[in-house]
Amino acid sequence: MKARVTVTLKTGVLDPQGKAIEGALKSLGIDGVDSVRQGKVFDIELAGADKAAAEATLQAACEKLLANTVIENYRVEITG
Repeated sequence: MKARVTVTLKTGVLDPQGKAIEGALKSLGIDGVDSVRQGKVFDIELAGADKAAAEATLQAACEKLLANTVIENYRVEITG
């Protein structure tokens, strides 16, 4: 089973890397970008075919390692 975990900073948390990307885009002449928020994506393959167990495993992984839940949100998607 394949899954994707997306981790992003919570609204209101300063994102200096996103600001740097925003500034770089503007300096490259790419117009129309109002703001950029940067995050992380994890593509994970899991053994087994039980979707509920896979989601529970991934949520535990996020809570314990993949995301700092004080300042980050995460989303788990089972992709296949």
